[in-house]
Amino acid sequence: MHAYRTHHCGALRDTDVGQEVRLSGWVHKKRDHGDLVFVDLRDHYGITQIVTEVDGPVFAVIESLRSESVVTITGKVVARAAEAVNPNLPTGAVEIRATDAVVQSMAHDLPMPVASDNEYPEDIRLRYRFVDLRREKVHANIMLRASVIASLRKRMIDQGFTEFQTPILTASSPEGARDYLVPSRVHPGKFYALPQAPQMFKQLLMVAGFDRYFQIAPCFRDEDARADRSPGEFYQLDFEMSFVTQEDVFAAIEPVLHGVFEEFADWQGKGRTVSARPFKRIPYRESMLKYGNDKPDLRNPIEIVDVTDHFHGSGFGIFASLVEGGSVIRAIPAPGAGAGSRKFFDDMNNWARGEGYSGLGYINIKDGVPGGPIAKNHGEEATAKLIAALGLGDNDGVFFAAGKEGQAAKLAGLARTRVAEQLNLIDQNRFEFCWIVDFPMFEYDEDAKKVDFSHNPFSMPQGEMEALEGKDPLDILAYQYDIVCNGVELSSGAIRNHKPEIMYKAFEIAGYSQAEVDANFSGMINAFKCGAPPHGGSAPGVDRIVMLLADEPNIREVITFPMTQKAEDLMMNAPSAVTAKQLRELGIRIVEAPGTKPAA
Repeated sequence: MHAYRTHHCGALRDTDVGQEVRLSGWVHKKRDHGDLVFVDLRDHYGITQIVTEVDGPVFAVIESLRSESVVTITGKVVARAAEAVNPNLPTGAVEIRATDAVVQSMAHDLPMPVASDNEYPEDIRLRYRFVDLRREKVHANIMLRASVIASLRKRMIDQGFTEFQTPILTASSPEGARDYLVPSRVHPGKFYALPQAPQMFKQLLMVAGFDRYFQIAPCFRDEDARADRSPGEFYQLDFEMSFVTQEDVFAAIEPVLHGVFEEFADWQGKGRTVSARPFKRIPYRESMLKYGNDKPDLRNPIEIVDVTDHFHGSGFGIFASLVEGGSVIRAIPAPGAGAGSRKFFDDMNNWARGEGYSGLGYINIKDGVPGGPIAKNHGEEATAKLIAALGLGDNDGVFFAAGKEGQAAKLAGLARTRVAEQLNLIDQNRFEFCWIVDFPMFEYDEDAKKVDFSHNPFSMPQGEMEALEGKDPLDILAYQYDIVCNGVELSSGAIRNHKPEIMYKAFEIAGYSQAEVDANFSGMINAFKCGAPPHGGSAPGVDRIVMLLADEPNIREVITFPMTQKAEDLMMNAPSAVTAKQLRELGIRIVEAPGTKPAA
């Protein structure tokens, strides 16, 4: 018999009754029933119940076990009594009557119990992540992550993509987020950077003649954490293709994403549906108008409507004066809200003020009669016309966001989400995908008083050189696109600008000289001058995909060893100070930031 196990703790069934077996695992729970002691023994695969009598040969050992101790149990598989069968466990029809027990490791006091669904403070969970990962939900999330990555990899290979690895030590980039810098010992005073993404390398692979590249790529960015963004590092399904249009890119990656989400839609019995292919295409400007942002949650049925024209010369003086001053008015319908109390409308107005806005105007319709200050002052005929234009029913409501276009769009987008959440309009059992397309190539930077790139400077402008030379820069669109699911941006992508002359011109419009482009992006420019194919790609975030499939509100829950909000690894004590000897080898001296105390 094997020294530690003949079976794992999720393997035994009633067909194994009578067998002599050996299991090893952790003590999940222990229950003393007087004449009998029961232990739930857990390993990676599941749980098996162990039983011993008070006068049994292993009672003393089992009685001494503490939760989470590691033990090897030998015994005979017996059938449970009918009333004792546990239908919630795959092994619930049997138990092991122990004849031998060997303690492999006795657990001391635990920082948190494993056999509990209670929430614990983030610092405890992350400092003792190796214990946290034993908990059923977290353990399942990590296994889901592994299965999703395996599925993504297989589906990409089936689509004709080849996996390559790109460098981790690379050059610092002047674009994008802050780099993580790595000092060079052999080149004192110089630094490598960890890649924010394999962007340039994957494009260079296309220039080198490879056709369809992909990689489950680690990326590193020194940026603050959010619920859907891990500080420090993250993984993405990075891919690039040669001789493709935007539609070719969509046609290649949609089956991969759709297939993975369909494969795991019923994970843990959730029974969710996935939007049909092809995914909906929404132009950027339409998305900003209808949804108030460029990552719309299409499970939310509410659409924002521009009603600025309805308030020219309106009796509601506040809106009329705002419109005359160049502001816009956006309407956010609230289906069925008029049937409730006025408190809902007042609470929404207070919420908007709490978000830093002046408030939300509203009309509440009860039994066909419009109410509220706007309806009272806007005029009966004008209000009826507005309600008809919005298609509102006899017990609906509508909120209004007013201000300059960007400000009104943002408030309307936040209000759209808030209204849908409050009225339970969002279907939690769907995955709704869409592409946001036709991003503007340039925008006007009010602070710098100049035209700058709005999104990705390396995208191909629609119309290419002709557009750059003949159109207002703010009217030029780019072959840029985002893939969005349930309001979460999974990735940005683009058809790349592979022509040096177009790149020089695009950067010139944004205020960069040819010499600056050559200095900052020499590798890319020089490669393009040696013959580059039209190419494009994207990079859906693996962590975000798993977060959506696991139905977790925070990305930390699907990462094995995440950092804190402050980008600290409490378990490994990183970042940490290094020795003077290490610093001397690297030619580095630490300069204390102003106002800080020197390290002890």
